[in-house]
Amino acid sequence: MELFDFTYEEYQAIGLSVKVALICSLASLPIAIGTGWLLARKNFIGKWFLDGFVQLPLVLPPVTIGYLLIVVFGVRGFIGKFLMEHFDIRISFTFWAAVLASIVVSFPLVVRAIKVAIEMVDVELESAARTLGAGPWKTFFTITIPLALPGILSGFILSFARCLGEFGATITFAGNIIGQTQTMPLAIYSAMESPGGELIAFRLVSVSILLSFAAMVASEILNKKLIKKS
Repeated sequence: MELFDFTYEEYQAIGLSVKVALICSLASLPIAIGTGWLLARKNFIGKWFLDGFVQLPLVLPPVTIGYLLIVVFGVRGFIGKFLMEHFDIRISFTFWAAVLASIVVSFPLVVRAIKVAIEMVDVELESAARTLGAGPWKTFFTITIPLALPGILSGFILSFARCLGEFGATITFAGNIIGQTQTMPLAIYSAMESPGGELIAFRLVSVSILLSFAAMVASEILNKKLIKKS
């Protein structure tokens, strides 16, 4: 049927979206775990500032995030220019620009989920482990992480789902290059702007909805498991 007759470019956009989302979620997870633990367990000067800074991408317009990424990582940005001149590495308008844009916009979601999960871990269990001779790292990896694992996985899935839907920061910082940076949202936008692109847009929207819905259901299941554990 023509309705489900995906083109090569559509498969490229779907595959690129999944690839970007996976790399983004995996790359941000270790930093998000450390940040979530810091916000959940430690009190320090400027904690409010760190928390606000981490959550800032949730309220900033995505295009603003894309612009800031260009200012920092573009070929004339202070980091982008350094990478280009010394290592011949260009980030803007490449595949890695799409990944970086997705990391920035999805990072607050995974940090928030992990922070809540760690806060729900009984501190007395960690204290008991320390009393029995476990060091801080052993306690973290044998007590805190296993007990907070459903929340960590939930944050990972939320990050993945958010990356699948990222548009504004990606098109600003990475562009809309077929086969390189054109993810599903960008392909849907292009199809809507093209005469006769309704079927293409419908197919990609359907895939996007299915993937996002599956991710949200999985996240909800993991959240319920975390609540039961607590």
